[in-house]
Amino acid sequence: MSVDVKTNVIKRNGEEVDFNSQKIINAVHKANAEVDRLHQMNDYQIIAIADSIANKVHDSTHAVNVEDIQDMVETGIMAMRGYEVAQKYVRYRYKRELTRKSNTTDNGILSLLDNINEEVNQENSNKNPVINSTQRDYMAGEVSKDLSRRVLLPEEIVKAHEEGIIHFHDTDYFAQREHNCDLINLEDMLQNGTVISETLIEKPHSFFTACNVTTQIVAQVASNQYGGQSFTLAHLAPFVDISRRKIRKNVIEERKECGESLDENIISRVTERRLRDEIRSGIQTIQYQLITLMTCNGQAPFVTVFMYLDEVPEGQTRDDLAMIIEEVLVQRMQGVKNEKGVWITPAFPKLIYVLDEDNIFEESKYWKLTELAARCTAKRMVPDYISAKIMKELKQGDVYPCMGCRSFLTVEDSQRNADGSHKYYGRFNQGVVTINLVDVACSSEGDMDKFWGILDERLELCHRALRCRHERLLGTISDVAPILWQNGALARLKKGEKIDKLLFNGYSTISLGYAGLYEMCMRMLGKSHTDPEASPFALKVMQRLNDKCREWKEAENISYSVYGTPMESTTYKFAKCLQKRFGVIPGVTDKNYITNSYHVHVSEKIDAFSKLKFEAEFQKLSPGGAVSYVEVPNMQNNIPAVLSVMKFIYNNIMYAELNTKSDYCECCGYDGEMVITEDESGKLIWECPNCKNRDQNRMFVARRTCGYIGTQFWNQGRTQEIRDRVLHL
Repeated sequence: MSVDVKTNVIKRNGEEVDFNSQKIINAVHKANAEVDRLHQMNDYQIIAIADSIANKVHDSTHAVNVEDIQDMVETGIMAMRGYEVAQKYVRYRYKRELTRKSNTTDNGILSLLDNINEEVNQENSNKNPVINSTQRDYMAGEVSKDLSRRVLLPEEIVKAHEEGIIHFHDTDYFAQREHNCDLINLEDMLQNGTVISETLIEKPHSFFTACNVTTQIVAQVASNQYGGQSFTLAHLAPFVDISRRKIRKNVIEERKECGESLDENIISRVTERRLRDEIRSGIQTIQYQLITLMTCNGQAPFVTVFMYLDEVPEGQTRDDLAMIIEEVLVQRMQGVKNEKGVWITPAFPKLIYVLDEDNIFEESKYWKLTELAARCTAKRMVPDYISAKIMKELKQGDVYPCMGCRSFLTVEDSQRNADGSHKYYGRFNQGVVTINLVDVACSSEGDMDKFWGILDERLELCHRALRCRHERLLGTISDVAPILWQNGALARLKKGEKIDKLLFNGYSTISLGYAGLYEMCMRMLGKSHTDPEASPFALKVMQRLNDKCREWKEAENISYSVYGTPMESTTYKFAKCLQKRFGVIPGVTDKNYITNSYHVHVSEKIDAFSKLKFEAEFQKLSPGGAVSYVEVPNMQNNIPAVLSVMKFIYNNIMYAELNTKSDYCECCGYDGEMVITEDESGKLIWECPNCKNRDQNRMFVARRTCGYIGTQFWNQGRTQEIRDRVLHL
């Protein structure tokens, strides 16, 4: 009698199903029936093969792929000396593989339409995989992936990607010649006008209109690239005074018509009150439209809003910017109502608040704004914080936003504004390829000489993959995305003009991502990279990545940069591939996730200040983008502690965030932290600790996962990582 085990198997279409040993028995019986009776296996041998595989699957720490099971079947038949049967089984597998390759997209598309593709369902924690627009985007993505695998990418890149040696990001958009993320030039578009859907949009005549136009620009940009985007509130600040003058004129005319006093004090007070109302309405437009807008890829725009007081001149304009920032923080702290009327934490827009001399000290002019930011972070997980002090040290005296959640442009002397300052707004990122550092370590089997040789080989593989990304964009004409290339978001090219000049000479970047620095050190040295004996090795590896990027840049005039990859689904994929290739190695491959970039392992006990200080050294070596975080409990009643962390960030690290929790159970109204537990099959699920509700459709959970806040739940690897997190404060 064969063994039945409760373990999941991942089918080729991404669906997870229960392991069924009877399917193995049936498959071997079919192969067995095709050979001479003399060479056939008996029923006891076939059942023994099935039982042996069942035990291996049961002992596995992760869901097993169907290909792994078929490999086990071949090995099992050979172990029973059923050589002729094994030959028939191998031929059967080969024929089936040829049939599948004749059209590789059908199963993937059908499974996502039926909502059974677990990999796609939880690929992105900010996409709802059920709705039509998301499914339409995923369908297009399946076609793009298929074309990329079979036609557009070299076989060595595809093989390395599928084995988890590297990750070629966003293959679902590769065929369309789209780029990753950008820093939109909102100032140019608002001040000089733009075109949206073939309609001329002239310079706005009020702050409210400028806010409305901004949301339309963001939606259009998001529909023409696949990564994040950022804009700064500084570009909206000049429109406050335009509205002030307009309102003041109307107030004077109204009072004249009514025979009211034209007392200057009264006119100013009425004007400022109405101006506040307009700012409130304008910011509400941005918040609600960016949340409720849905782009062509079935999600709200991945947008970051930058708040830096010193980006505008001191005086009235800076005070106006402070008013805008204050309103953004007040509204974000309130949250938004869900369909049940409950105030919840929205995922977007992400907010970044810059800490500088005029807001970081109690005696600073804008200290009250910083206190408000702290209260907002404690309740809604944003804003995140950039230290102007540290950023100026690392970026040649400049302070500017990332392109989305963490991707930073490089400082390029070749790219200047009309006033001679470095240009950042209007630049973009071409794409990312990530190296799996854990695989390098495991492949070298702990041998340091082999490690450096394999690392260099893998980096060249990444280099070739990045060249594929770059060359795919070459020859793209500006007409494919007028909002980006013709109407100011990134450039003002002519119709029919190619974007090629924007791919060289520092105008755009292209990113070498990396993952698993912690596990790499564990495999090579048996110690975390936080250990003084392992840190030099980790830093040396980071320096090697930077040296390679510098070498490639000098040779090709393309701005390669080292980038701390934000891994969501990739962390699970890498972990599964490592387990498949190397088995379970304690402290290295024994989790369903690997550690993000240079981060301290989520389970490692370390205080918030030590963590930030340690990671600051590695952040310096990720010039293309990185963000650090500290995991904190509910801080709403301890704002002084939040401010202490913020001051530490200002003095020690360029870019960091505080991870809090923001949950709600619709069944019982509990608004404390939802917990992660295991169901009967061992799958990780979310549960309300108050009423034991496990229905994800009846609870709201917000967690930081990749710099952005996720609210649509996560794959098993990321869920395990969230469960393993320890508090740093």
